[in-house]
Amino acid sequence: MTTTVRPEPGTRPDPWPDALSRARFHVVSGKGGTGKTTVAAALALALAGGGKRVLLVEVEGRQGIAQVFDTAPLPYEERRIAVAPGGGEVRALAVDAEAALLEYFEMFYRLGVAGRTLRRMGAIEFATTLAPGLRDVLLTGKAKECVTRTGSDGLPAYDAVVLDAPPTGRLVSFLDVTKAMADLARVGPIHGQAKGVEALIHSPLTAVHLVTLLSDLPVTETLDAAAELDAAGIPLGSVVVNRMREQWLPDRSVTAAAGGRVDATRIRNGLQSAGIELAPTEIDGLVAETVEHAVAVEGETAALRRLETEPTPPLPRLTLPALLGGVDLGSLYELAESMTAQGVHLEARR
Repeated sequence: MTTTVRPEPGTRPDPWPDALSRARFHVVSGKGGTGKTTVAAALALALAGGGKRVLLVEVEGRQGIAQVFDTAPLPYEERRIAVAPGGGEVRALAVDAEAALLEYFEMFYRLGVAGRTLRRMGAIEFATTLAPGLRDVLLTGKAKECVTRTGSDGLPAYDAVVLDAPPTGRLVSFLDVTKAMADLARVGPIHGQAKGVEALIHSPLTAVHLVTLLSDLPVTETLDAAAELDAAGIPLGSVVVNRMREQWLPDRSVTAAAGGRVDATRIRNGLQSAGIELAPTEIDGLVAETVEHAVAVEGETAALRRLETEPTPPLPRLTLPALLGGVDLGSLYELAESMTAQGVHLEARR
């Protein structure tokens, strides 16, 4: 049986425009349950292809990266977790707000021992609770440090940093809280830290990718997040349609099948001509599955049409297939290969 391609209205933009190949900070977000961590991991592998060095960062304390790569929980240090095709590598970092604040104290105030004492006293948790924006500044600030860090040769330590960000519901406040913190702390290191993060996030070096499924609520939240990011002046990357269902029915048959108009006799005769005999109950099961599949395809096609027509201009879009049997390390490489086939890459360093 041959799959068919769903009709898509309008002109579809390049799924990976040239500007994205020059970005160095790739933020991945999506509504909960859309698979944003899996997509962030696959994106890191795809960007590392051809000998690149990529850092994958998480900030929510869920150890999601360790789970998708089937490795031990990540400490607050950068460690290699995968090798990419062509000799590239992916390193991972789980950023902890308290550890980042201790690092901040040591960097700017030389409070190594004193900082650890403050942690034992609970002062760090108190500080981040008193000023909630401070926690996000610390998390994004660590990511920014990784993006801008250079080696002894003067080149960036990483070709790209991929951030598995919080869900879209709080994405803009997470990324743009640096403005509020910059106003709160008008002088000193925290002011410089906040302003530096703000400059990076609003620059062409950053691209925010939104992960969605083809159903109404995730698509609505994706479109809302895209509008908020645009209004905040934060550069948008691609929309990643995850778990794309294969369409096994011809386009002309979808509407009829979704309405329950499936010819059981035709199915039985077709199977018999192929030498397959099924009981009537089994034929009924095939008919029910055909109707269910057609209904799902109609809904997903409508959701796809919203992504194509509601934003102006249409957003770049990557698609990833549904994986049978869940996500494991092998399937991450399959998803990365699919992204590479759609043009995902980084420009070579100059």
